[in-house]
Amino acid sequence: MEESVLLKLCSKAKIDRDKGYQDLEEYIGRADDASVHLFQSRLVDMLLQGSSEWETRHGALMGSKAIILARMTPQELISSLLEKAFELADDSEFRVRIAAGEVIGSLCGMYGSDIYRDCRENVLQSIFVNLERDPLTDSAMGEQEETDKLIEKLSSSPSGERRYSADAAQIFHDTAGWKSLETWMKCLQSIIEGLGHNFNPFVDQALLDLIFRALTHTNRFVRETGYYVCASLVACGCVRDGSGTALLDEENAILKYGHQFSEHLCKGLADNWSQVRLASSVATRTFLQSLPSDEARHQFFPTLLPRMCLNRYYMAEGVRIYSQDTWKQVTGTQGRLLVEKYISNVVDYYIEATDADNHAVREAACACIAELGAKVSKEVVHSLIPRMLQALLICFNDDSWPVRDAACVACGNFILCFPEESRSSLPDLYPLFFNNLQDNILSVRQGAALALANVVKAYGDECFSEIIAKVKEGLAGVERQPENTEKYSSLDKGPATYGVVKKLRDNDMTLHTDKQMYSCGSLAPKMGRGKREGGCMDHKFRKEPEPWELADGCIQLVSDLCQLQKFAAKVAELLPLVAKAASYDHYTHHANMKETLCHRIPHMATGLGKRYFKAYLEIFFDAIFASLDSENSLTSAAASNCLAELANFLGPSILRGRIEQYNPRYLERLQSDLGSPAVTTGPGRFQASHLPPLNMPGGSFGPVPFSGQSPTAFDGPGPAFSFPGHT
Repeated sequence: MEESVLLKLCSKAKIDRDKGYQDLEEYIGRADDASVHLFQSRLVDMLLQGSSEWETRHGALMGSKAIILARMTPQELISSLLEKAFELADDSEFRVRIAAGEVIGSLCGMYGSDIYRDCRENVLQSIFVNLERDPLTDSAMGEQEETDKLIEKLSSSPSGERRYSADAAQIFHDTAGWKSLETWMKCLQSIIEGLGHNFNPFVDQALLDLIFRALTHTNRFVRETGYYVCASLVACGCVRDGSGTALLDEENAILKYGHQFSEHLCKGLADNWSQVRLASSVATRTFLQSLPSDEARHQFFPTLLPRMCLNRYYMAEGVRIYSQDTWKQVTGTQGRLLVEKYISNVVDYYIEATDADNHAVREAACACIAELGAKVSKEVVHSLIPRMLQALLICFNDDSWPVRDAACVACGNFILCFPEESRSSLPDLYPLFFNNLQDNILSVRQGAALALANVVKAYGDECFSEIIAKVKEGLAGVERQPENTEKYSSLDKGPATYGVVKKLRDNDMTLHTDKQMYSCGSLAPKMGRGKREGGCMDHKFRKEPEPWELADGCIQLVSDLCQLQKFAAKVAELLPLVAKAASYDHYTHHANMKETLCHRIPHMATGLGKRYFKAYLEIFFDAIFASLDSENSLTSAAASNCLAELANFLGPSILRGRIEQYNPRYLERLQSDLGSPAVTTGPGRFQASHLPPLNMPGGSFGPVPFSGQSPTAFDGPGPAFSFPGHT
């Protein structure tokens, strides 16, 4: 049995090593002390022999850790094991270094703070030394060779010529491993977790200065590990009673240095790397939950609360979901009240976030600003409206289309919530809304349509005529659409990368040399914000709109206007223009506009009601059945779904009779289509999957309506206008 466990622990296959660790835990549970101590002696001997196979070293360390956690280790083995663990903490294999740190932490946890007191200087000195080193000037031959190889890849020209540059050096500096620094930090984390509250006396300014240096380190892996160390560190200062409630402890070192922690946690919550942002979120939750009272927490809310609030919208799913859960745990039922209490701090940070290098942060900031307008008391936010509108106007001209889309929807909802306060901004907003209505991106057009519908809701007849004139002009413009649009654009027709359309490839080497590098960790390159001096179409990442795109946006707008009962009769008069615009099929993208129409017809029908819509039903039949036979599967599916929804709305017999009266040849096609399951694609607004849902469990302070709802319709599970955790 012992030999089998040992072979598995030292196997080259991870699955075998994991199984060996489980088998060892079972063996420890049933074997007597003498047998376990004998097995532990064999493991220590293996470490002392210094095997050249890292799997052997790793297996011996993990086996030793399992025994330390379960049984008392003989005194004569502790010193040898501790000495060897410190030696292997600088091993060339990172998995061995991690295991060595866990062994040291386990020894500290089982045998008290005396172990850490003896090795404290060694641990902190190792962290300090690795913080000071520069991998680009390291003298070790092996590491220098690795550095040279990576730098060569980063700085070579396409012709193979070596072009070492400061930029290539900085890229390596920012992303490469940092020798043993990360693993020594994890070793310290294991020690802190092992000692728990007993580590509290060791927390002093010197230790914090060392850890805080790691939090500002250029290497993101070091920063990430540093924040996880902070998460363990802030937990050690907390004393809890039997029910788990944090108790007031005057010796709590974390509370004593709380403002320093808060300052660095704020930086982590706004880090450009989502992994670092998540680690900081973990540390922030632990920090706030470890504080003994509401009074203690509230002193840190002015800085931490706005960042926690914004991260509920962050693009990275892990950060977003964790932040939503943190909000509910920390604020309970007081989320909205806390935001209102610290509204100046919240708005200041949101506006600051609209100037962030990361476009995902700017997008989240737009959604958050709109959320304030829709859900926070109007008396509280009233004086801050001009500043927030100004920030949204600037984001309206962003290089990144998701930011423009979020700013557009946010402005529309701001107008609906604060019509009088927003009136002075209308001259600036109208051109932006109309430019988005003809944007090259479908979801941007949808957002503009929703925003303009909100403008009509807010101002009624005052603006209806102007918007309807634009709709008529846009729908009539399809007749002028060029037959082949490919030759009119040098832009790739494929999906945009990070919201930026790109030029078609060619053989010009300047297009591929010394250009922005993209990173999945930071989500995007540094794309600039727009400037108020230039219009939307002045941005280098956007191509000129085509007539069919404006008409497509106008169809979206007519569909949203159909939901306004006050204007139902006037909007219904636009339906013949919509049908005529969709009838043109001389251009390449006619199937795309027919798809939009098929998605929107049921929406128009339910909005106008049977009284108005049935008078215009027949004018759409040609477009629907042409779409049904389209080679484009999405267009065909949209037409099939459209017929199914119309049958549900009008009644199958009525729909069949109207089709037979219009064109009997369509009847057979209808029968065959309705006999198969309808494909449900849904006509609704762009579903922003990186934003939290409106009906989050426990109530929502979810996104401002990216789903076509009015900004006051947040009555999902839980009450309206609720922050996460408001029940």
